[in-house]
Amino acid sequence: MTREEIIEKVSEKIRLIRTEAGYTQDKMAEIIGVSKKTLVQIEKGRAEASWSTVVAVCALFRETETVRFLFGNEPIEVLETIAREGIDYRKEKTLGGKIWWREVDKQNGILLQQNLISQHYRIIDEDLFRIYSSFDEESSKERFAELVHERNRG
Repeated sequence: MTREEIIEKVSEKIRLIRTEAGYTQDKMAEIIGVSKKTLVQIEKGRAEASWSTVVAVCALFRETETVRFLFGNEPIEVLETIAREGIDYRKEKTLGGKIWWREVDKQNGILLQQNLISQHYRIIDEDLFRIYSSFDEESSKERFAELVHERNRG
């Protein structure tokens, strides 16, 4: 999934997200920081949302069924993965991936998973903290091997 694909998906579903949340166009525009005119243009398919608007929508409406349908139960992780591709940017506690994740590999307490909806990869430790995220399978497997190797030495 690319930044452009995410922008397109959210732009196509923004009206559905708004109605699911129960907001008028005026209120939704105020919440996500755009003019009502801009929101109307996005909803009518005449314009696409900006990246910052998409981030705001996904963050503020991450509990809606529509956003979860698009990105699984952790839409912010998908956005962070796109924004910071291939960087060990922080360790964040996860739910362990019991529902939306497929186990790719597991060694020495380190788990490589793939998201069933977005298809991105992540590496988590035995305490379920995220270490790494990427859409690139090869770099994810390489980073996984490095982390396993570091554990074997330590």
